[in-house]
Parts: sequence; C-alpha cells; structure tokens
Amino acid sequence: MGEPEAGSEFAIGTAAAAGPMADAQYILPNDIGVSSLDCREAFRLLSPTERLYAHHLSQAAWYGGLAVLLQTSPEAPYIYALLSRLFRAQDPDQLRQHALAEGLTEEEYQAFLVYAAGIYSNMGNYKSFGDTKFVPNLPKEKLERVILGSKAAQKHPEEVRSLWQTCEELMFSLEPRLRHLGLGKEGITTYFSGNCTMEDAKLAQDFLDSQNLSAYNTRLFKDVDQEGKPRYEVRLASVLGTEPALHSEMASRLKSYEFRGSRFQVTRGDYAPILQKVVEQLEKAKAYAANSRQEQMLAQYVESFTQGSIEAHKRGSRFWIQDKGPIVESYIGFIESYRDPFGSRGEFEGFVAMVNKAMSAKFECLVASAEQLLKELPWPPAFEKDKFLTPDFTSLDVLTFSGSGIPAGINIPNYDDLRQTEGFKNVSLGNVLAVAYATQREKLTFLEEDDKDLYIRWKGPSFDVQVGLHELLGHGSGKLFVQDEKGAFNFDQETVINPETGEQIQSWYRSGETWDSKFSTIASSYEECRAESVGLYLCLNPQVLEIFGFEGADAEDVIYVNWLNMVRAGLLALEFYTPETSSWRQAHMQARFVILRVLLEAGEGLVTVTPTTGTDGRPDARVRLDRNKIRPVGKPALERFLRRLQVLKSTGDVAGGRALYEGYAAVTDAPPERFLTLRDTVLLRKESRKLIVQPNTRLEGSEVQLLEYEASAAGLIRSFSERFPEDGPELEEILTQLAGADARFWKFFSEAPSGQA
Repeated sequence: MGEPEAGSEFAIGTAAAAGPMADAQYILPNDIGVSSLDCREAFRLLSPTERLYAHHLSQAAWYGGLAVLLQTSPEAPYIYALLSRLFRAQDPDQLRQHALAEGLTEEEYQAFLVYAAGIYSNMGNYKSFGDTKFVPNLPKEKLERVILGSKAAQKHPEEVRSLWQTCEELMFSLEPRLRHLGLGKEGITTYFSGNCTMEDAKLAQDFLDSQNLSAYNTRLFKDVDQEGKPRYEVRLASVLGTEPALHSEMASRLKSYEFRGSRFQVTRGDYAPILQKVVEQLEKAKAYAANSRQEQMLAQYVESFTQGSIEAHKRGSRFWIQDKGPIVESYIGFIESYRDPFGSRGEFEGFVAMVNKAMSAKFECLVASAEQLLKELPWPPAFEKDKFLTPDFTSLDVLTFSGSGIPAGINIPNYDDLRQTEGFKNVSLGNVLAVAYATQREKLTFLEEDDKDLYIRWKGPSFDVQVGLHELLGHGSGKLFVQDEKGAFNFDQETVINPETGEQIQSWYRSGETWDSKFSTIASSYEECRAESVGLYLCLNPQVLEIFGFEGADAEDVIYVNWLNMVRAGLLALEFYTPETSSWRQAHMQARFVILRVLLEAGEGLVTVTPTTGTDGRPDARVRLDRNKIRPVGKPALERFLRRLQVLKSTGDVAGGRALYEGYAAVTDAPPERFLTLRDTVLLRKESRKLIVQPNTRLEGSEVQLLEYEASAAGLIRSFSERFPEDGPELEEILTQLAGADARFWKFFSEAPSGQA
C-alpha cells in the first residue's frame, strides 16, 4: 500500500489563470513544480556488484512500467509513442527553435513541454493522483504544426502522421465520460473493455473467487455472442500465451467456464513482449544477487511474469519478506489497485532503492516498540493478529520508481494471506519526502497566518512520524476472521465477542475471499483511512515521539501539526470528488475527508472550517484546530471510529462497513460546512502536484554510471529520451501494436486509424 503525503495538494490560483475555472483542473500549469530525486551519495556507496544488481532491476522496472500506458486509456500508448519519436529526433531545446518558427509563443511551447513531462510522469494522460484527464494547454492546430513539421515527421512522415491522427482527438477531448477514469458511463478505463459495467465487474470478481484466481494481474474484456449472451475474457499478464507450458499450475486454468449463465474464457499473454523484457533483466540481475533469498525471489518473479501466476509472485514475495535489511531494496509486479474502478486489479510498478541508515535506525526502534504500541489500539486483543511478525522497516533513497506515481511510504506485499501469516515490509522513501513535499509559505492555503510558520517548521518531521505509524502499525495491524477451505476458523467462535454489539461474531471471510474482493470499491480508501487514523491516534503517545527525537514543547508541536495537516488535507481532498457522479477519485484523499468529518462531528470546537474572502477578493476558507482539545475531544472520537473500522473489517461485514464509510464520505451542501460550495473554493486555489525527475543508470563496459537531469519539464523529458537507448523504437512499436489489437473494445477508438509506428 503506497502512501502519498497528506496535504500535498497545495492550492493557489495559478491554474485558474490559464483559462476558465472549469478547465483548470484538466491542464498542468506552466509553473508546475518540478523536483529531481537525489540519490547520488547512496549510489556512490554501493559496491560494483550492488550497482549492477540495481541497474538490471531498474531496467526491469522501467520496461514493466510501460504496461501502465495500456492500463490507463486507449490513446495513452499512442501519445507516448508520438512524444518519444519527437524527442528522440530533437531534444527539447532543438524542438523549441522549430516550434517558435511555426508561430508558437514561449508560453505555448512551455505548455507543450509540461504536457509531455506530465505524460511521462503519470505514464499516461490521466493524473496518477486523482485520476483526472489532462490535456495540452495550447491550440490543437499549433501543436499539429509542431509535430508534422518536426524532424521525426521529416524522417518518417506517414508513421508520425498516423500516430497523430490516431490520438489527436482523444488527446484534447474533454467530453464528460473521458474526464476521469471510471467504469461504464462513469469514466474511461482499460482494465475493462468499454462496454463493461459495475455489474460485469462484480460478476467477474465472483467468478474469480469461485476459481481461487487473483484479479491482480488481469483485465476483463466483454463480447456478446450471436444469441446476445455475454462472453467474458479474463486475460492474465504473462510472457506465454497459448503455448504448452512446462508447468501445469496455470495451464490447467486456461479454458472456458460456464458461470451463472455466462461464459468466461481465461486466457493469458497480456503485455507479453513488455514482460519478456522485464524477465530478461530479472535474469541478468540474478547473477548479482547478494544471497540465495534474492536469487529465489527473482526466480519466482520470472516464473510469475512468464506464466501469469500470482501464486508464483506470492512465493517470490515470501523470499522478499525474509530478505531482511538488504543494501539494495526492490519490489516489482502488479501491486496497487487504487486505479481499478472496481478496486482489485493491480497497476504495474517497480522500485529500486538504497538504505538510508540514520533514519532507518529510528524506524528500527519503532519496530522494537511495535508489540507494546499495538496494545494501545482501541480494539480487543482477539481482533489483533495472533503474533506480530516483526517486519523490516527502512528509510530508502529511491533510485528508480516506475509506474504512474511515487508514494512517500509503502507497506507491502498487499496479499492478505501473506500479511496475516508471513509478515510484510515497511519502507519510507526519504529522498521523495525531501523534495516532493517541500512547502513554500506563500503557497500555503486555508491556514491561519499564525499556524503557517509552525506548519512549515514541523510538517516534515511530523510526516516522518505519521508515515512510520501509518505503515507499520496502521497497515500492519488488525486480524481478519477467516474460515478456511476445510471449515476451520482462525478465531474462537464461542468466546470472541463483537465489542460493538456485545454478541458473538456473526460474519467472516470464507475460503477464497479477500479484503479487496469483499470490500471492492471502498477497500483501498477504507484501509488508508484506518491506517491514517492509527497514525493520528498513536502519535499522541510520548514514547513514539521520543523514538523520533521529540520531547516537551517540540513533541506537542509535532502532534499539533500532524493533526492540522490531516484536517487541512481533508479540505483539499474535495478536489478529488466528482459531484456529477457522486464519486471519489483518490483513495487517500477520500480517507482524509472522512477523518475531517469524524473530527468535525466530535464538536466542542475541536475543528472548524469557515468560508472567508481572500485578499484577492475571491472565495477562500480557513481551517482551525484547537490544540487544547486534541486529547480530551479528538482522541475519544478517533478511538470510537477506529474500533468500528477494525471490527467491521475483521468480521468482513461489508454492509456495515459501507454504511459507515460511505456515510462519512458523502459530500453535500448541508450547513454549516457546505462542502460542495467549499469544493469550488478548493478548485479555485489548488496547485498541481509536483513532477519528479528520476535519474537513469547506464552500463559502460562492466561499470554502472548514474545519469542525472535538471529539475525541469525539459529535464524530465530528456530522462525518458535516454531511458531506452537501445530499443526505444521497438518499444513504441510494441505499445502501438498491443493497443491496436484491443482497440475494438473501446468503440469510439476503433474507428481511428491504426497508428502503426
């Protein structure tokens, strides 16, 4: 579970100045923040063998990350291929001369660079944080002139024109269904064919559960036969397609099934040529592994990506959990399900990072105190895991993070059965925290003036505490009540009492059911809310703050700013709510809004949100937190809420969980807060999330060099232009061919030219 930072969506009116307010949320402003990840010192300390290991793992991650284009929108692979051709033939400075000669202004060309950087940064044309589409902030005809007059077009005129014609309409279109990721009429997604609805997704999940198949590495495609009966293809991600397999684990699953009057065909081979390149790099990395656990881990990942087996990925994850305290840390696969509208399919991601020893020492102290701290949580012992499996918890400097975005902390693996019995790892991404969430005073919205200096001083330290607690004791706590395939229970049915009802346990997870499959669309956000609440609750413990080096007045300031940051984030969250569909587009931000609602409900002046008028004469708002009421009012409110969250999760009570969570997540214009009206204010004063420039590694002879880039849109583009020096054109062809093969599943797209690269 990846953790973006609370309150990282700072808000000012820059985007609004670029056009009408309704359009501002669909563009990336020219002055968007761009930061470079600094891992030079950590990389320098690696041995030659460790550098080679990190290099090949990074290559595997970057190759696999290209699959995200195919997991996002029908047009994303074509846009990527077009931009890559453009910037391979001319770097941003060279293309600038051509663009200005074609009549673009400096501002329009910068808008194009920012758009291109956004595509690379998000691996597609929808924001990874919020799932909102973004479009170029310049006239289409001007962009067309730049593209068709470019050196790339001069070299390959038909191919570049074909790519442009394939994606130009969808690149700019803001028709309602295309504004956000979603299912059916709610939005666009390529996890499902365009004709799938939420009912299809539920049926498919029931089918997968019945066959004990994970949804993590699947996509769902729906056809209708001649009699009008639906036929579903469940396609697994793998190198192998229909070839006879050496192992029967997956081969026996690849067949046709009848299920509730519908036909399901399980196939494999999704993203095959991309995963082939991932596998080749993992095989190379194996030669430089530090120990047999890493070798076995990589062998199982290779098996997983070759065969399409999540069970093999779980086996690899077991070895990964057992590989404690490695110098080079990594994880790769179909991991987070935030962007699947149904909440169970994993987006590809891979990361490679080096350990930051000073911060890791503090996290080790937190781990040592974990068993004692777990007893402080507000649910009975029977609702906690039978044994706390001591995890690794390290602070890492990221070298590579592929996928659609970079979190601040991670608690993985996400497989419930492993987390309950084998354990997990926690990582805090130190160099990401250092650059992605730095705050400028003038850009701090919705806070009182006298809170701003305190906020700037303590936000970083308080967030280190929150990430530590969120990952280790939030995601790492709590038991699921399960009945296995033999009928045995992992809890005592006679003695365990539900503290909310005073009765025996009435519901639990059956064999094959998981947290994600049962709670589906709310699972991710509900779990993030539980983890965030644990962080707020336990940061009140003096022992925790001492571990991080805070005592006395400093400790009180850390608590205050941590809670203040959360309630401010709850207000900023409104940017990620879509009133037209009454839906939330970002799991963490929905969670923070729910916490804001819980603390507002506590009353007694603990939290207030007040509409105001800004110094610019436009609508504004102020968030206030009474620091003297955090313990007497806030803590008991959070205690009651946390207990309810955990009990409903443990017992698999979906109806109760939905009623509780969706009740708090509802956004209305009811007084006194009038959240729908406040949402307009938040949109007016929002600031776009920073773009992050990552380095490359390059093999020169037997040595690995680190290539760094400037913190600008042009620097980010250059980093991608140099990422695949040997096979860039081949990758673009692979992406457009894979996209073209499935284009018919999105009808509005299948009429476009094929866009052969």
